[in-house]
Amino acid sequence: MVIESSLLEHFSDLPDPRMVNKCDHLLVDIMMIAICATIANADGWEDMALFAESKKTWLKQWLSLPNGIPSHDTFKRVFENIDADIFQQCFMRWVQTVFSRTEGQVIAIDGKTVRGTCDKSGKATLHVVSAWATANQLTLGQVKVAEKANEIVAIPDLLEFLMLKNCIVTLDAIGCQKEIVKQIRAKEADYVVTVKANHPTLHQHVRAAFATADATGFSHFSPDYCATTDRQHGRTEKRQCWVLTDLEAQRLGWQDCQTLVRIQRTTQRGNGPVSEETHYYISSLQPLASLMLASIRAHWGIENGCHWVLDVVFNEDASRTRTRNADDNLALLRKIALNLIRQHPAKGSLKGKRYRSALNEDFLLEVMQSSFNLMR
Repeated sequence: MVIESSLLEHFSDLPDPRMVNKCDHLLVDIMMIAICATIANADGWEDMALFAESKKTWLKQWLSLPNGIPSHDTFKRVFENIDADIFQQCFMRWVQTVFSRTEGQVIAIDGKTVRGTCDKSGKATLHVVSAWATANQLTLGQVKVAEKANEIVAIPDLLEFLMLKNCIVTLDAIGCQKEIVKQIRAKEADYVVTVKANHPTLHQHVRAAFATADATGFSHFSPDYCATTDRQHGRTEKRQCWVLTDLEAQRLGWQDCQTLVRIQRTTQRGNGPVSEETHYYISSLQPLASLMLASIRAHWGIENGCHWVLDVVFNEDASRTRTRNADDNLALLRKIALNLIRQHPAKGSLKGKRYRSALNEDFLLEVMQSSFNLMR
């Protein structure tokens, strides 16, 4: 029986934090059990140990297990002490080596707080910034936001390890930083970045540019404008997008910016009141309204396809783990599991696939090997 060899290969050089002569269990065994268990509905250390005991005969077919099954305390201690930064680097190398990357797709970067990690004062100890490949539906990497820091510090660290050539990177307003867009362009990627009042000069410039364009008149039958209307569950949402060619932002220090974008969202549920929101963006892409609207809509895939799934399918917000490195290492295990489950071709919900993996060892093995089908 052969397990997913690329996982073993890319995580085999993960430094073991334990004293070599006092280890009853191999690090690679602990790691692979944890991944299998997380796929198969385990949400914590006790679940992992219970899974391993229940699947002991099956696991022995491809793991050494020299001293039997690790206890839940062993899983906890190991993941508390594994270097989270190196673990994340191993993960990112694995993803970018094994999974095919669609050039031109949107790579959405956004942060998420794991609410269950709040301490007694109500402050969460785990906030991570993740990169999400919207076309492939994969997490490409994550970086934990350090205590007393914010996403502005974490985003450059995440970008450093990502292969972004010919992709479109989307960020919300906190990522609207001159050094960040410069780093994206150095990676040979384009950007679409939200502009808000946290950059008053740029925000004022973009608003003024559209006010002038409104006064002179937009053509609604050109690449400068497009609109879409969605009707679902009694809710109607119209999105309108206008774009302008503009080089003034470059002179303000925003590298290679050539397009200003305005999105207006008009929403109505049934016969209820109509709400309207207007958002502004800058981009290094050509001023094509349809491309801009598609890229901005794709950005929210990280909320629906990643953050929401982690909360609902993997119970992430219920996790109370917050000691040492255990919280971000456990968060990364969930992303490894989610990537593998998504690639399995079987029909059905992600939650159903997790449950099926817990019941059917052959199906679990197929999920573990699913990335073979997407190798370059």
